[in-house]
Amino acid sequence: MIALSAVPNTYRLYHYPLDPHSRRVRLTLAEKGIVCDLAIERPWEPSADLIACNPSGEVPVLVVTDGKHSHVLADVCAVCEYIEETHPATQLLGKDPLARAEVRRLVGWFERKFHGEVTSFLLGEKALKRLMGTGEPDSVLIRTGYHNIHGHLDYIGWLAERRNGLAGGELTFADLAAAAQLSVIDYLGDVPWNSHIAAKEWYARIKSRPAFRGLLGDHIAGFPPPRHYADLDF
Repeated sequence: MIALSAVPNTYRLYHYPLDPHSRRVRLTLAEKGIVCDLAIERPWEPSADLIACNPSGEVPVLVVTDGKHSHVLADVCAVCEYIEETHPATQLLGKDPLARAEVRRLVGWFERKFHGEVTSFLLGEKALKRLMGTGEPDSVLIRTGYHNIHGHLDYIGWLAERRNGLAGGELTFADLAAAAQLSVIDYLGDVPWNSHIAAKEWYARIKSRPAFRGLLGDHIAGFPPPRHYADLDF
């Protein structure tokens, strides 16, 4: 008879393939070597299961079952830091308070500022409106997203030229948060990589990691990525 304490945890992630916050959780799980069951949700039509787990109907949501109880975790930062604390062998948050502060600053930059100035415009107008059937894209918002991405790529390149990882000497949540946002825009074919070589070289390193393979295999029905999306050499 196996004791309950000896039963390994199982993980189920409710996610949407083009949601960058879900993508950061997926990258985190993969970097930690955690096998996880993926349940695809359409955030604009959340399933009853998702609503039962998270009344907001938002993804990502991670359900952890320990053999006796199931625990529901929501919000990208809460989920990723839970994974970090329960699987500390591979550190993604930084090794001291100053390092963790810089990681959290950059995570906030990419998941609030980049998302608000770039991802929400390009993904929302070019993909989600079409997938949701909610009208024609707003060309003004698309142009705004195209304009804003250049400053962010400049910043990523500036960081990458001075650090091994965006937040310091190693891969952290800062790299995963930036890569998750950019990977969604790259799925749309809208990242001007050739105008930002330092950012392109940094992304190529991240894209080549084994943890990225799941994202490169994403394919939305009726909305295929460009050929270069899954090409490790662009």
